[in-house]
Amino acid sequence: MPKKPDNALRLLIVDERVEDAEALVSGLRNAGIAVRPVRAATAEELTTALAGPADLVLAALAAQSLTFEDAMSLVTGTGKDLPVIAIAERLDEAQYDAVLSAGARAVALRHRPQQVLSQVRNEWDDLEARRAQRRLEARLRETERRCDALIESSRDPIAYVHEGMHIRANSAYLEMFGYDSFEDIEGMSLLDMVGSQHVEDFKQLLRSLAKGEPPPPRYELEARDLEGNGFPASMEFTQAQYEGEPCLQVVLRRQEFDPELAQELEELRQRDQVTGLLNRPTFLRSLEDAVDDAGQNNGQHGLLLIEPDHYHRLLQDIGLDSADSLLAAIGERLQALLRDAEFGGRAIGARFSEHTLAVLLRGSDYAGTSALAERILAAFSADVFSIGTRSSVITASIGGVQIGEKIASVSQVLAKATQGAESSSGVGGNRYEIFDPAAMDRAEEEHVRAWVSRLRDALDNQRFVLHYQPIINLQGDTGATYETLLRLDPGDGQLISPGNFMQIAEEHGLLGEIDRAVIGQAISVLGQRIASNRPTTLLVKVTQAALDDTGLAAFIGEQLLAHGVPGEYLVLQLPEAKVFTHLKATQSFADAIGRFDCRLALEQFGVGLDSFQLLAHLKPNILKMDRSFIEDLPRNEENQARVRDIAKRARELGIRTIAEYVQDAASMSILFSSGVDYVEGHFLATASPVMNYDFE
Repeated sequence: MPKKPDNALRLLIVDERVEDAEALVSGLRNAGIAVRPVRAATAEELTTALAGPADLVLAALAAQSLTFEDAMSLVTGTGKDLPVIAIAERLDEAQYDAVLSAGARAVALRHRPQQVLSQVRNEWDDLEARRAQRRLEARLRETERRCDALIESSRDPIAYVHEGMHIRANSAYLEMFGYDSFEDIEGMSLLDMVGSQHVEDFKQLLRSLAKGEPPPPRYELEARDLEGNGFPASMEFTQAQYEGEPCLQVVLRRQEFDPELAQELEELRQRDQVTGLLNRPTFLRSLEDAVDDAGQNNGQHGLLLIEPDHYHRLLQDIGLDSADSLLAAIGERLQALLRDAEFGGRAIGARFSEHTLAVLLRGSDYAGTSALAERILAAFSADVFSIGTRSSVITASIGGVQIGEKIASVSQVLAKATQGAESSSGVGGNRYEIFDPAAMDRAEEEHVRAWVSRLRDALDNQRFVLHYQPIINLQGDTGATYETLLRLDPGDGQLISPGNFMQIAEEHGLLGEIDRAVIGQAISVLGQRIASNRPTTLLVKVTQAALDDTGLAAFIGEQLLAHGVPGEYLVLQLPEAKVFTHLKATQSFADAIGRFDCRLALEQFGVGLDSFQLLAHLKPNILKMDRSFIEDLPRNEENQARVRDIAKRARELGIRTIAEYVQDAASMSILFSSGVDYVEGHFLATASPVMNYDFE
């Protein structure tokens, strides 16, 4: 059962007898389960209920007005992961088989309340586990995309091999062997890259690796390029996964004839030149080894991600040209600490990203990892940092993970550490937050309770604030248009972005209230702008909860009337992916807000399998192209063609288009010539708490 005590079970009961449904609810509540029940007795009621949020369905087998088979058909037709438990008065073997064959997850006897309770707990547990797995899989896919980009940009020749055949290789690898494109070696055996005198021994090595035997640290041989020229090389092997399939990662390097020079080059290759710490690829290999050790040998290790507090403000104070000096000073302070004999060579530090440092403490329990985090915080805040000719006091926010058998996955480890760093920074910094799977229930409950309390306070005391980013029309219209960006002001001057709290808000049923708070504030601002003779259009993001809030449209109408705002100035935007999976609800939502002349925008548009198929069923007023099409636009001809196609097809349908995250003048020129209607991005103007952009 979910460990969050304030997370209510959204229960849908299919039963024509009110008293029987109430008895089921009472039994669950008496057992300590918070229940949000909805009852449906007819097909129409069930269809309406299924359009809203639900976790579990209890369906009576004996119902006459809506048979169990019809109810199962409606539930299955939603495509949702919605487990059904059949509630029976009595049960025989044939009926049991028929119920499970119809798609029910379990059967419970009505007169056995403990049986009902047990099945509800089991199915809710399983549902939460599946949801968590889907979230982790999404993070894993994102991590894999980032790793793939990192591998491609690496100077090391890297290939992925499955059953001895190439399935992926980066540019450095292709260049080493003289190939122009990966298509030239796709499916080619790794043996074809090996000198003939080494083939038999290399076959034996591949066989042993296929059996799961550990690879040698280095394997030296003569490699052959496209022209058949041999050169001395060494290979390093790591068990890996590519696109979900097990494979071998092969790092191949030319052997240097001068051993000392080779060692020196290897050392340089592994180091970040600014901080002197290990670079990200080298550190990731060590982290993968630690995670493997935790999974296979029950090893214990600690990971810390360290971010200097108020980094961008520091850069403004010392100057952008001193960014490297700032990071060098931080790296030097960290290295001095890690060289302490207390850590016995077990701690390694790295520059993990632009201004994030990482430390892996091998063979450490939770107490040891926490002690290191405290030492790092103290080292940062103890003395003034010398930054070139300047100096500054610097504190840090640390997110950590205690790596053990329960979290033996690199993607999970990095995700949890990142969350901890963001959370530490979000509440003011100069603190650490370490995720310990052994104490997961307690830590997670405390963390979630604190966030829920903060969100509740923000809703009750109007601590949600809006920032505004200008949206500029490329076709000559000078009307003021802004996108609203949500921030949480906890009262300490440090604004928190939605990525830190929206997941918790969703899990605790607060998205609907946040939607209303944001929309109400936006309409109030619109009213003030109109009153001062500065009419403005605002684009406001709403969540999936808006589609389930049957009273939201009426609320919008009331607010528009109260503030004297014509509905045409309010544009509500939803992500394309959410609309695809909630099309009927979106259609109803669009119709409802359309009665007040409000408009609908689809954001993150164009990344679906067939995004324009969606427009056969729904006609939004605005399409906001997915940011992936705009990044690196001047150098990506495929993205340029996609942008032109979206703009052209949208124009034919009478729909306006917006390109966001515009970063340079070259992109602006391409977007203008492609017929895009609006643009926004830091190149034009950053988001601000005030609307002061000159659209003239």
